Amino acid sequence: MTETSVVFRAGEEGYASFRIPAVVVGRPGTVLAFCEGRVESAADHGHIDIVLKRSVDGGRTWGPLQRAADNNWHLAGNPAPVVLDTGRVLLVYIRNHAAATEDAIRRGRVTAADGRRVWVRHSDDDGLSWSSSKEITPQVKKPGWRWYATTPGHAIQLSTGRVVVPANHTIPPIGADTGTEPRYNGGHCLLSDDRGATWRIGYVDDNTDGYINANETTAAELPDGRVYFNTRNDSVSPGNRADAHSADGGDTLIKPFRPQAGLSAPVCQGSVLQLRDPDVLLFSGPADPAARALMTIRASTDGGTTWRPAYTVDGLPAAYSDLVRIDSGTVGLLYETGDFGPYETITFRRVPVARLT
Repeated sequence: MTETSVVFRAGEEGYASFRIPAVVVGRPGTVLAFCEGRVESAADHGHIDIVLKRSVDGGRTWGPLQRAADNNWHLAGNPAPVVLDTGRVLLVYIRNHAAATEDAIRRGRVTAADGRRVWVRHSDDDGLSWSSSKEITPQVKKPGWRWYATTPGHAIQLSTGRVVVPANHTIPPIGADTGTEPRYNGGHCLLSDDRGATWRIGYVDDNTDGYINANETTAAELPDGRVYFNTRNDSVSPGNRADAHSADGGDTLIKPFRPQAGLSAPVCQGSVLQLRDPDVLLFSGPADPAARALMTIRASTDGGTTWRPAYTVDGLPAAYSDLVRIDSGTVGLLYETGDFGPYETITFRRVPVARLT
């Protein structure tokens, strides 16, 4: 039996819209649900805060809304949280000027100071309070990269202790500069080997042939130690999902991102989660290839090579999502959905592991 609760509802608690969910479970078992709280509208720019609600009963009920990160009246977004082996909650996120639209950033019409910058902060009390934020842009963003985004969704800590944050960027196009050339999307990841004290860039996957356009990316560590990356592909030719593997903790990819035909989906973010007992890799995302609808969890027992439908939530509109292991018998799904549009609520669903395996 699944259980659901609405965590964030558009138009309530001082925000016009809530988007971009991310979820982790702290060391005491507290579920931390993050998202972007968009103050004036549902637009991707403007005054945006990263907001958080906590649940101490496995996602059945939720505490009050709090701000986990802000940028005054500008933008703080793309939350990428991860719970470390020490219990510390790291939050990597993006800042930019409220008026800097994605189109203007992609066209190179925004200064570096007002453009996409990368910051990190942490909590040592399970999300109740947060440290000051530290900018890490010079460590993780190459000169010339324009658009930049972390995940969206949770980041991961590998069994080696390394922190891996999937990310994406754009590079300047050759020739016409309309801001809409999707083939200039690229994938990369952020790596830290000292629990977030210092950072560097891992793999970089730039494909400018128009075939694979790596965009929003999610990651999981497989039982054999490889890191599996799954990305939104903004190219229409081979399908809307692509994936890749790394054998060195995200430093390089074994092969560049390639189409993943086993995941029928619209152009949209998705999430992956590796279960260890049993060993099953999960993917969440809309399953209607033509629309953001039909939220479905799919499963792979061969490290992401093939996929099967494991659990369909319902046929309603649905968009971004994130997965988390709540306890030995339950997986949590935090996702955008609504009766008439996908951005009416961010809802949490408890799904029994037995339903997925």
